[in-house]
Amino acid sequence: MGCCSARCMLILLCCVQLITALERQVFDFLGYQWAPIMINFFHIIAVILGLFGVIQYRTRYVIMYLLWMMLWVGWNVFVSCLYLDLGGLSKDSDILTLGVSSHRSWWKDNGPGCETESLPSPEWPKQQNPELSTVLSCWLEYQYIEILHCIVQLLISLLGFVYACYIVSTFSDEEDSFNFIGEFHHPSKPSQLFF
Repeated sequence: MGCCSARCMLILLCCVQLITALERQVFDFLGYQWAPIMINFFHIIAVILGLFGVIQYRTRYVIMYLLWMMLWVGWNVFVSCLYLDLGGLSKDSDILTLGVSSHRSWWKDNGPGCETESLPSPEWPKQQNPELSTVLSCWLEYQYIEILHCIVQLLISLLGFVYACYIVSTFSDEEDSFNFIGEFHHPSKPSQLFF
């Protein structure tokens, strides 16, 4: 196995996916966004199982990883559309918090270069969930930070999908051509061992 083989690349991609998913999980916990927290948890489990499948040559785990990558790509496209207000979705809805709380993305108040005003706004007593600080301006709006997270996940996932497809086909070819006694057999020749 060379250091630039598809297997090593998928192991590297799985490790990068784990790091980025854990980072995303932390910020979703800070924003109390329950739907992404659950989906990220399943993603972390699927990537760990896929990593195990690649290391242990387990085709079923790699196939499970492939199927999850398709769902993960769909989730990231959905979140991107939500933050871009596409398709009738709105970033101000409570879809990501599952309607449990009125929290929102942690990046909305704590993004890079955000200036906040600590005094209550004049409408503060009239609000349903009053906040003691309001965000005046940010270098980068929170929805674009969330979309950048999705784009990074999409790129890593698509690369992981391609490498996982190649590895599944490689593992399948190796299983078809090896009879576990140390001899290679060809499909055109009958096997000499009948049990």
